[in-house]
Amino acid sequence: MQVTTQNFEANASKALKDPNLRKAMQIIGGPMASRRVETARELPEFEALRDEGVKIKNHVLKHIDLYLEKFEQQLTARGGKLHWCRTPREARETILALCRSRDAKLVTKGKSMVTEEIGLNAFLEEHGITPVETDLGEYIIQLAQEPPSHIIGPALHKTREQVAELFEEHHPDYELPNVPGIKAGPRSTEPQVLVTEARSVLRDTYFRADVGITGANFLIAETGATVIVTNEGNGDLTQSLPRMHIAVSSIEKVIPNLEDLSTILRILARSATGQEMSCYTTLSCGPKRPEDIDGPEEFHVVLVDNGRSEMLGTALEPLLRCIRCGACMNNCPVYHSVGGHAYGWVYPGPIGAALDPHMIGLETARHLPNASTFCGKCEEVCPMRIPLPDIMRWWREQAHEKRITPPLQRWGIEAWAFAAKTPWLYRLGARVAIGLLNMLGKDKGRLSSLPLAGGWTDGRDFPAPQSASTFMSQYKASKKGGLK
Repeated sequence: MQVTTQNFEANASKALKDPNLRKAMQIIGGPMASRRVETARELPEFEALRDEGVKIKNHVLKHIDLYLEKFEQQLTARGGKLHWCRTPREARETILALCRSRDAKLVTKGKSMVTEEIGLNAFLEEHGITPVETDLGEYIIQLAQEPPSHIIGPALHKTREQVAELFEEHHPDYELPNVPGIKAGPRSTEPQVLVTEARSVLRDTYFRADVGITGANFLIAETGATVIVTNEGNGDLTQSLPRMHIAVSSIEKVIPNLEDLSTILRILARSATGQEMSCYTTLSCGPKRPEDIDGPEEFHVVLVDNGRSEMLGTALEPLLRCIRCGACMNNCPVYHSVGGHAYGWVYPGPIGAALDPHMIGLETARHLPNASTFCGKCEEVCPMRIPLPDIMRWWREQAHEKRITPPLQRWGIEAWAFAAKTPWLYRLGARVAIGLLNMLGKDKGRLSSLPLAGGWTDGRDFPAPQSASTFMSQYKASKKGGLK
């Protein structure tokens, strides 16, 4: 997808003025976040499972070469084939070659963030192959020609009305079947009607597809199996009906065995959607055997590195523990305000702010580590306890040291650092500033504009201090008995 992270400020400003986005994003800040709390509370060992999940992933990352080799051995023994790809280009060309080996013209796809990362759909279309997204959210944004705005809910930024308009535009000949309790009518916004329409339109595609492409939530080294975790049946249809199944995965998805899978699954759905378990957890263990009545004739796993091996042993290594649950987005106040598209690349929200600078370059993504209030909620809810605020701070330091940030910003930080190291100067500046702010805003209790603070006051008022004395002076007075 086109990278627009360097336009984050403009993207965010536009998003804040979008009433449809405001309406659609309400589901993020409310139900999804609250359901996580409820289902986690119902599982007494939830925190212990998080700790165990961290141990599993840390162990794998220290021995990832051995586990990937074991995965390849087991996959090959079951008739599958692993393709090692260092770059997105290698991955795209490998997948294209596999599709051409079947003379494929139509490809069905399950939801996969890695295929978004490597820009697979546009590449296949350029070479005469039509990819059709079969996950409902991915299908919606494919019709809208937009990238995903959330890791697990690609179309969460769309309202029902917008989806109904898309379907009316792209399904002009569709006739609504009889749905109990639903009255047929033009541009129905009832979820059941919209889901029925998408299912009906996509049904024939599964049978006509030459190749099915899915992602993989996990790779099991012990058995050579790939795992997809979904709430829709499209994943199973995509990988079992075509003659060839291609699973696309990144290297950090490997885990040792099925017992470890059961541990992580118990925290994945709870963290993602607040479910005890997703509706479908499907393990694919190779191509169809002679005694099987269905399944693909060929099974391929395309393994993508794309800079991940460079993260091992660095401050960024904890990011490889991510299981793509989206909990950090569901609880991030910045993401709630601007949505996923403002971040300008495949991975939005706190995980994107921490990961994208490595994937597409700090010069391009320098705004993203600053798109945070540092409230710490993302780290608090992350099932893998990834220290996202610490990593964003690290990126800020890198941008400052490499002089990537604008000169005025660097000078401001250096001036603040000098003052912070000089206590008397810092306290003097604080007394002058708070006194001035109190004087300017005491009548209204707020300030609508401030020099050097337009980024705040352009969108909201700045609360005026209620007192002309600093916190430090009030603290000292309280110690002397001057405050009650």
